[in-house]
This record gives sequence, C-alpha cells and structure tokens, in this order.
Amino acid sequence: MGESARSVSGKHRSPASLLLLPIVRALISCGMPSDEKQAAKRAAQLRDEIRKHDRLYYEKSAPIISDREYDRLYKELVDLEAQFPDLGAPDSPTQRVGGKPLKAFAQIEHRVPMLSLDNTYSEDEVARFYARITRLLPDEKIPVVIEPKVDGVAVSLLYENGWLRHAATRGDGSLGDDITQNAKTIRSIPERLRSAAPGIFEVRGEVYMDKRGFEKLNEERREAGLPLFANPRNAAAGSLKHLDPGIVAKRPLGIVFYGTGAVEDVDLEKHSALFPLLKKLGLPHSERWWLADSVEGILNAIHELDGLRHDFPYQTDGAVVKVDAFEQRERLGFTAKSPRWAIAYKYEAERVETRLRDILVQVGRTGILTPVAVLDPVVVSGSTVGRATLHNEDEIKRKDIRIGDTVVIEKAGEVIPAVVEVVKSKRPRHAVPFDFFKHIHGKCPVCGGPIRRDPQFVAWRCENVQCPAQTTRRVEFLAARGALDIESVGGIVADKLVERGLAREPLDLFELKTEQLAKLNLGTAEAPRMLGEKNAAKAVHAIERARTLPLARWLFALAIPEIGKTTATQLARFHDSIESVADSQLLRDVLDYHEKREHKSGSCRTKEIADRLIKAGFAKRSKSKDKNGIVTEVGPVVAQSILNFFASASGRKILQRLKQLEIQPKSEKVSGKKVAALALAGKTFVLTGTLPSMTREEATGKIEALGGHVSGSVSKKTDYVLAGAEPGSKIGKAKQLGIRILDEMEFRQMLAR
Repeated sequence: MGESARSVSGKHRSPASLLLLPIVRALISCGMPSDEKQAAKRAAQLRDEIRKHDRLYYEKSAPIISDREYDRLYKELVDLEAQFPDLGAPDSPTQRVGGKPLKAFAQIEHRVPMLSLDNTYSEDEVARFYARITRLLPDEKIPVVIEPKVDGVAVSLLYENGWLRHAATRGDGSLGDDITQNAKTIRSIPERLRSAAPGIFEVRGEVYMDKRGFEKLNEERREAGLPLFANPRNAAAGSLKHLDPGIVAKRPLGIVFYGTGAVEDVDLEKHSALFPLLKKLGLPHSERWWLADSVEGILNAIHELDGLRHDFPYQTDGAVVKVDAFEQRERLGFTAKSPRWAIAYKYEAERVETRLRDILVQVGRTGILTPVAVLDPVVVSGSTVGRATLHNEDEIKRKDIRIGDTVVIEKAGEVIPAVVEVVKSKRPRHAVPFDFFKHIHGKCPVCGGPIRRDPQFVAWRCENVQCPAQTTRRVEFLAARGALDIESVGGIVADKLVERGLAREPLDLFELKTEQLAKLNLGTAEAPRMLGEKNAAKAVHAIERARTLPLARWLFALAIPEIGKTTATQLARFHDSIESVADSQLLRDVLDYHEKREHKSGSCRTKEIADRLIKAGFAKRSKSKDKNGIVTEVGPVVAQSILNFFASASGRKILQRLKQLEIQPKSEKVSGKKVAALALAGKTFVLTGTLPSMTREEATGKIEALGGHVSGSVSKKTDYVLAGAEPGSKIGKAKQLGIRILDEMEFRQMLAR
C-alpha cells in the first residue's frame, strides 16, 4: 500500500510509525506552537480539518487535497499531541491506530436479534416474494427499497448519547464477538456521531475491504511470502477477528450501514428515511438505492444496480429488497430465521467470452501437472482475468478445449476463474485437439524429468522428487498456516530459498540462520530487495516454534499422499510418534484385513485382525449383516499410501533428518476406550456455507477433538451437515437422505453437551 495516513480505513497506509518520533521537541523551531494554549487551538483546528477531509474521502469519495497534504496535516497533529501529552483526546484521529493485543473476544448480546435474509438467484422468486407480501397485506400499496448487497461482514454498533459504546459481529444472531477495539481502527466508523445524536442508536452494517486496497494488501503479502487472502470478504472477516488492533488498523477496511437495531429518540417510519439520517450523523451508507412498488420496478432496479456495482469500492454480490414502511414490516412478521418483509437477490456468476491463446502446465507440490488456460485478458465480475483453470487432461478432452478457441469463462466469489465451455461456432479452422503429453514433449515442464499418468488422480505426475517446482510447493505447504504456520516463509520467499540453494527440501528450513535469511534477495541482481533482519527474526522464531507442534500438524505438513488434516488427526490419536506411524501395525492390520476379505481366505484370521482393530479403537463393527464386517479409521488405499511413503527412499530420509534435527512432535495418542468414549466418536460431519462466528478450520478442529470426522461430501454414512450462510448443493442431498442439518447455534449446543 502507499504512504498515506488514510490507509487505516481503506485505500492507503497506516501512520502507526509516525507515533514513534524520536525527539519531537526539536520540531518547535520549525513553526510548531511553543505554549500549550496555542497548541490546543491548533490541535482543535487540525482535528476539525482532518475530520472534514475524512468525510469527503470516505463518505463522498471526493477528496479535495492530495495524500501528501493530508499526511502533512496528520503528522502535525501527531507531533503536537506528542509534545503536549495533555492535549490527547479519545476521539482524536490519531487514536485510530489500535490498542494493545486482545487475549480473546468477549461476547455481546444484541438488543435486537440480527437475522439473516432468505436468498434467491431467481427473478421469478423475487416476483413471488412481492406477490406473497401483497397477498398478506391485500388492497395496500407496498413500496420497497432496493439497495446493494455488500459482500462483507455483518456487524452491529451501539451508540449511546452519540458515543460509540461497542461493536459486535453477527455471531449466531443473538450473541456476537466484541470487536469494539478493532472497529475503532476503521476510520469511516465515527467514535462520536455528528449533529444531535439519539440517546440509543444501534446501527447495522457490513464491514468490507476496499477492492483496490485488497489488491495492494495481497501484493504486499505476496512480496513478504505470506499466504494470500482468497477474496476481500475473507480478508475483512479475518481482519475483524484479529486479536491485535494494531494489525487491523493497517488493513484497508471500510463500512456501509444499512439498518438499525434498538433505537431511542428516533422517529423513523420508513426505511428510506434512514439514509438522510445516517448522512446527518456521519455514518456511511449505500451508494445507490431505489424505491419501487411493482415487480417491474424492482427488477428494473436490480438490473440497473448490476450495471453500476462493479464501480463501487466494495464487492457486491446481489441486491436486497426490503419493505419500506416499518409498520407494514411489523404486520408481515418473521419466519423462524428470517423476516418475511425482505429478500436478497444474488446475481449469477458472470460469464464472458474470450480467446484461449495457449495452455501452460504447472507442477504442484506432489508433482501433479495442472493445465492452465492463457486468455486474452477480459473483465469478469469487476476484475481483469488473464488465466483460468482447466483442471486436468480429461476435463480438456471432455469439453474438447483447443488452443485458439473462443471460450466462456466464469468467476464466482473466491473460485478461480474456470473455462465453462467452448463456443464451437467460433472455432478457427486450424485448431487441433489438445494432446497433453505431446504439448509438454513427454517430460516435466520444470525439471525435464519423466512423467507418468496417475489413474487414481486422473492426472500426469512428475516422478522426480527433487523437481524444483515440487520443492518450492512442498516448502510452501510445510510453512502454510494449516500446516506448521511458519510466518514469512511462502510465495516469493520459498521460491528464492529454493533458487538460492538454501532449501533443497522442506526440512532445510530448520537449519536456516537469521543472518542467512536477512540477506536473502527477494528481488534481482539489478534491483536487490533483501528480506531484512526483522522479517528474518520472525521467520526463525516461527521455525523454532514449529518444532514443538503436535504430531497431527506434522503428519499433514509433510505432504504425505492421501493424508489430509482429518486423516492426520486420526493417525495422531493412535500413534506415539512419526516413527510409529511409519511402522504402524494398525495400518498393516487394515491392509491384511481387507486383503483377506477380498480373497475370502482365513475367516478365523480375519476375525482375529478385526477384533484387534476394534479393541484398539481403530475400527468399529459394520452395520451390515456380515457379523465379522468392520469399518476402519482409514481405508486400505490410505494405509498403503502411508506405508509406501515411509518405506520409500525419500520417506526414510525424512525420518532420518527429523532425528538429526531432534524434532520429535508430541503425541496425541489415546487408548481405544478413550476414543470410543469421546462425545462425537464415530460421527461424520459435512460442512457447507459460511458459519457466522467460526471458520471451517475451527469447526473441524472442534469436531475432531471430540472424536468425530469431517467429510467433503454427503452420503448415507453422514450423520450431520453443519450449514452456514449460502450453503451449496450439499443441503439438498442431506434433505433427500434425511440427514440432520445443524446451524451454528445447534452445533455449539451439541459441543456444550
């Protein structure tokens, strides 16, 4: 991001560093007031002027001074408050840089519940919604307001006598996390309302990350080797959940207010009257809104918004339609989870045509070769797209995708742009069927090593385990947040470590010294850019911390084929160490059991193995009629893959290297009886949608900690589906199979029990 102090809220950079001025009194000779009375007068002038420019910038998007001029005013105020500490004011613009890190988030009860809206992608459903409310209120004119659906994080702010009392996330609708300290760092959120403020004013809105600021933030993270945010909404949610307000202050966050909760001393009869009130109080609101009293008018507004929304500074994914009159809303009432007087229409993912110029083949951390379409750049959903995933060779064949074709691409939410179909009527005459093997000349495009077709993954794989592309990806994977969470190692840092010969394999990270990392050139010989002492020290500290992480994290981080997070957690419950996993009798028993079952040999021996696995807690009786049938914690394919990995030369080398480095991940082993006694033992969950107050990783961790499993797809073996906002097709399948669907509140109650 840039150098401007305005960055705290959205489009520029935080001035936190300006607070660390070495000798502010030396600035008196440069024209600063020499006595406190003059200083107080000047400080008041500066605060008023800075607030005026903030309003022009954030509320009207019409700045009248440059960033440099703004920063000069801001710096002058910082210097004054440093020279005369008694001039400090809690509502000063300089106080927006965050306080001390929080230990945890307290809970706040919403005075009025925060309900979610029913969603639809169908204009017909919008028409049915309006027909429904006109049937419920016959012979009445029912005007509705149409406004943008901001793709952000729902929050509620409570002002008492004009001052911000607290801010909270939606949470489960009744209770939310107290994010007051983080909200105060967002410059477009006033700590004190303008004009004659109501005694109680609870206002609801969406915190978003500015689109341009998001791109800059990701670019900075890419350069620093940090994991990239998937999209602005995820980045905003992650920022609000950060325990350090100082970090939040540096994120380009803004807010759009759209409604109220508990209010006193406010005489509002219509939603449309809220917008001028918000403006009067200095609270940012929707850029555009429409009034309509017919289906035609509603759909016209939705279409007009679709043409404008890509120019907004925040992401929008739809339009919200609300009954305007509050009295009519009261009579329409609510269902169990949402109001009858509102609906959210979500735009379909935008599809556009462009030319496919070439197909590149990338090499992943496990050696799998992935084709990527190189496109004529085209704007999709507000951003320019030049590449799209093609998944694998079979997908290319199925869709008959050829170089030179005109293709239809789609980009929805955080999904990587994908080629949906080919416009065959526009196919050039010279276009020929794509031959994956010939295109890369039958060898790895990175190292030139041999490749083979892996039927299990429907993909080609590079067989050279020393392939630089695989090394880089494995280093990134080992250091990723879900693995060993090694700060500052990833992206360009991982590339350069491999390129400079400092990391020939992931475990080389544990022999790096601060001095080596500090001198790591992330740029070029012509334009060097060193990682630096501070970043290097952070990385080395995180590397040392990773030594003590649990066995499950290490099993996942080593990128063993077939081991995901869930399998790693399961294995860690039944083994003392990585060595015991490598030489696991349980895994060999799984293979023996399934082999004997397949060949129908040695029924006594089969029963003996089954009993042993059940006694260890690594299996349970099958519900089938077969009395000797069991269901094992992992299947034979996974068991074979793990044993093969550690029996290979590279697997043996990893075990030897871990021993040399004195890395002994602590075990989470529990007895078979204890596993069976865990509250969710044997239960399978599937997660879908966005949960209000926890990430999927957090929910998965809670399930696995109680002995449950998390699966990626719904089947007859699924016990529960945990559903958040905007669930996918898994909900339909769960209903079809009669599987119990939980919301987050029910899930938390289950955990509490």
